[in-house]
Amino acid sequence: MSKKIRLGIIGLGAEGGMYATFLNEGRIENMEIGAICDILPEKKADADKYGVPFYEDYKEMVTSGDVDAVVTTVPHYLHPEMGIFALEHGIHALVEKPVGVYTKQARELIDFAATKPELKFGVFFNQRTNPLYKDLKELLASGELGQLRHTSWIITTWWRPQGYYNQSDWRATWGGEGGGVLVNQAPHQLDLWQWICGAPKSVFAKAQYGFRRDIAVEDEVNALVEFDNGATGTFITCTHDMVGTDRLEILCDKGKVVVDNSNTVTVTRLKENEEVLSRGMDMEAVRKLFTGQMDMNEYMTVETKTYESVWGGQHCEVMRNFAAAINGEEELLAPGGDGIFGVRLANGIHLSSWTGKDVDLENFDEETYLAELNKRIREEGKWEERN
Repeated sequence: MSKKIRLGIIGLGAEGGMYATFLNEGRIENMEIGAICDILPEKKADADKYGVPFYEDYKEMVTSGDVDAVVTTVPHYLHPEMGIFALEHGIHALVEKPVGVYTKQARELIDFAATKPELKFGVFFNQRTNPLYKDLKELLASGELGQLRHTSWIITTWWRPQGYYNQSDWRATWGGEGGGVLVNQAPHQLDLWQWICGAPKSVFAKAQYGFRRDIAVEDEVNALVEFDNGATGTFITCTHDMVGTDRLEILCDKGKVVVDNSNTVTVTRLKENEEVLSRGMDMEAVRKLFTGQMDMNEYMTVETKTYESVWGGQHCEVMRNFAAAINGEEELLAPGGDGIFGVRLANGIHLSSWTGKDVDLENFDEETYLAELNKRIREEGKWEERN
């Protein structure tokens, strides 16, 4: 019988509280709450409600013997240091997204985790457990649709009123949060995009900072990326669209995938590579195309599928998979090392927008990015610079 993993929750806010509720309800069969940590002493009442030890210092909890693993539901800058401390003391680490705010910081955690192969290090990319995206990754990886040609994701369903930003002095700041929509709302999409389509090699971006909100960080992003095979992609996101759009398109040699609202997938399969079909069409076929007489059903098939999801199910699945990996029963669906890709792309988008230049992601200039980030932290005048 599998060992029940005792999870220590660092930070009992909205996310940490949700995880505690799921565990307390028994929704993760191979995991339970081991202890809770929060810097606010009044949160002890919640820990008492769950009948578990409470700590105000995460280091005390990690070394207490009460937990086998931790999850870090804390401000982004703290993820690497907490992850490293846990692993350093023989405790498995499940780090919330993003793994770090900047690649140099994220890489420190990832490199340290590599020295502890006996311990599990995961990142909380719950969208990777979504059956829709799991099926889509499998489809693209199978090669059935051929090579990638172009992909775009418009994800503007993050509408946030000014009051959201006013609730905490660290939110939407360079020194406190490390960015805006790219590090807070869109990390899941940045991960999924690359998980399914592959990591791009370069990016050119235009980002707006405090465009429609009284904040220092980005609230609108338009990014153009290039992949190794010459394919291109666009990523558009913002936090000021009350209507919002969520549409992912992936065009390949032998078909196209369109995902609407993260629940409806339309897969169009061509009966042959598009270039082969193109070369085989004579002027009569061109005439039919121009006059609307061409029967496209002769060249393609279309399949549409709608996916349903249970609230919290994806988060529960991440924790279940993490516990199973600790017990040696499964591989991690979201290994911590994968977290570098989303951080690097977000950093690259920032750097491109700051410099007005194309940014090489494969040989990303971490020091230049950090210098530019620290410049903005100094201008805020409220936070320590990063190293």
